[in-house]
Amino acid sequence: MHKFKIVERKNDQFGVQFVYNSEVMVWSESYKGKASATNCIESIKKNAPGAAVVDLTKDEEGKGYRFEIVGSKDGQFYVRFVASNGEPMVISETYKAKASAQNCIDSVKKNGPGAPTEDLTK
Repeated sequence: MHKFKIVERKNDQFGVQFVYNSEVMVWSESYKGKASATNCIESIKKNAPGAAVVDLTKDEEGKGYRFEIVGSKDGQFYVRFVASNGEPMVISETYKAKASAQNCIDSVKKNGPGAPTEDLTK
């Protein structure tokens, strides 16, 4: 089952995770307020389904809300979901195959909008 989680981070901050079963697919930066974490989730639900996919390993460029496939220094790939202001909202783990990064994007696009949110903070 896909779901979003709001989790506690150090220094009384909050983070967002999008998980499938127990696997964390993407996660956010730390936010000072829980409202910011909630806004991140709502923005992903609203904007991810129609977002463009930009492959930075092919020197593609994009604007607006978008998924970016990024090459890591060790030859692997990871995913960023970027807001219209250019700020990354969530990133993924690294994958050995670009197809796995694309599968991550497809899952967030398809399953994110209807995914429930579980608040694991106190």
